[in-house]
Amino acid sequence: MAIIALVSAKGSPGVTTSALACALTWHRRLVLAECDPAGGSILAGYLGGALDGPRGIGELAVGELRDGNLDEAFWSQLVDLDAPRRERLLLPGVVDPAQAGSVTPLWQRFADFFAGLERGQPPYDVLVDCGRLQVVGPPWPILRAAAVVLLVTRAQLPDLSGTRAMVRTIERDFTEHRVPPGTVRLLLVGGGHGNGEISKALRLPVIARLPEDPRTAEVLSLGGTVRAGRPLMRAAGALEVPVRALLERRRARLAWPAAAQGVPDAV
Repeated sequence: MAIIALVSAKGSPGVTTSALACALTWHRRLVLAECDPAGGSILAGYLGGALDGPRGIGELAVGELRDGNLDEAFWSQLVDLDAPRRERLLLPGVVDPAQAGSVTPLWQRFADFFAGLERGQPPYDVLVDCGRLQVVGPPWPILRAAAVVLLVTRAQLPDLSGTRAMVRTIERDFTEHRVPPGTVRLLLVGGGHGNGEISKALRLPVIARLPEDPRTAEVLSLGGTVRAGRPLMRAAGALEVPVRALLERRRARLAWPAAAQGVPDAV
């Protein structure tokens, strides 16, 4: 399914929690990549800091800048979230702010590499936690390469105000870089204004709404036993269906002009 990116405008609407919930319920092979320049939190939080030694995108960036070895080193930097099956893998984010300086120049390199994973043997989808856009060195190349971009926001007025500004920023950037339309959708978190009202106000479709589930959110943030029957996990698992449908519609739309060029003109 190529790249599915999650991003937010400001605050803490639950991008990492949402991404991790999706990763733990995804039905296809998946790599969850923490690409938030402000730093990753899953290693210290959900995984409780249990791993020995450094691991993740920061280490990959340092190695790539020094040796150009991303293709060889990538798989050794992943954490198996469902060991030993290697069907749900985590690429941890930076843990040392100093690493962000090494990662930022490589966003395009990572975007190209992630896009190729769906054609690998075996193929992997890539779910990317891009964090907040209003930081130094946001991963724009990954957002531009994504097949689906999910703007994560709470459905309350202060959050929606920030999201409205982010929608316009993304629209301008995607227009400038000629990103095909139909990529971006809203992913709402918790209660508040209705889906139709928000979609009309922000001029962007709502793909789904994840429920408030503090107990599960705490486990995903701090560690513990994830229960598949909890509301957040059920909703996250169901999100794969509209995401896949959106991707298929977008691919069909992009393929149509190319296919039409090979059709003889009607007599």
